[in-house]
Amino acid sequence: MSEQAIEFIQQLINGLSLGAIYALIALGYTMVFGVLRFINFAHGDVFMIGGYAGWLFFAVPEDESKTGVWASLSRSLAGIPNGIPKLLLVLLMAMVLCAALGIIIEKLCYKPLRERPKITVLITAIGVSLFLESFGQYLFGANPRAFPTVIEDVAIDLPQSWGTFTALTVTTGQVIVLGTTLVLLLVLTLIVLKTKIGMAMRALAFNPTACALMGVNNNFVISFTFGLGSALAGAAGILTSIQQPSIDPLMGIVLGLKAFVAAVFGGIGNLGGAVLGGILLGVVETLVVGYVSPTYRDAVAFAVLILILLVRPAGLLGKNVREKV
Repeated sequence: MSEQAIEFIQQLINGLSLGAIYALIALGYTMVFGVLRFINFAHGDVFMIGGYAGWLFFAVPEDESKTGVWASLSRSLAGIPNGIPKLLLVLLMAMVLCAALGIIIEKLCYKPLRERPKITVLITAIGVSLFLESFGQYLFGANPRAFPTVIEDVAIDLPQSWGTFTALTVTTGQVIVLGTTLVLLLVLTLIVLKTKIGMAMRALAFNPTACALMGVNNNFVISFTFGLGSALAGAAGILTSIQQPSIDPLMGIVLGLKAFVAAVFGGIGNLGGAVLGGILLGVVETLVVGYVSPTYRDAVAFAVLILILLVRPAGLLGKNVREKV
């Protein structure tokens, strides 16, 4: 196999790893849009909170005199050897924290505005986003922080029997990201398709009024949807920090916007579309960086958004729906 082919496959592997992160965040956008028909622009900042949650859980306070829940928990976790079990434990804790944050945001900020014009809710979402960014800067400082090393992100030695494929570079971080994403997507699919709450989510997305008349608690379903999407964003925050071990309060802005592009690209409101859009956007972005220039890394995402809105506004897997005026 030629060097050009090996390089192309390498770019695809890198793109899949990046696209998996986009897909996890995009699922939150698309689930909220499916049940409420609005874009939660604060979702990218929930991703940021997930990264900082991991940092708080992993980092041991240097000042031994510090007390409190976070300090005690960090010291307890410090006794667990670094590795996959510790990473999974912190991943689960960050997901629970972000799920709670998503539910609180929905209850306090969005629930009172459900009967208001969509533009009001949109402006509120932007305000919540700015609040979380400012609060993060106040609480953690504006300077980037190093994410603790729990898993060494090193290249994996591929079997010699793979021939020329041994020239590929596959890191432990990429394997963890792809493996965790696949598991989370499987769990999400089972929840949506095989459980009563999943059936209620699909019914609510189709017809909220009929759903309520059938005895479904719409408020609970909406809160659950926010919590589930926020949990995925929290997982994405941890997985991103493994590969890019530097976090800051503004890390969710660009990544959140790109995940939104991925959701629109695949078809906003369609779970499969969010995954497809995230993977494709990650691959396209990586190819542009590898073959054109890193300068256009961010520009290509928004160029894709403009293109898809011009050519197929409903997205790759979305359906055009007529709305009554």
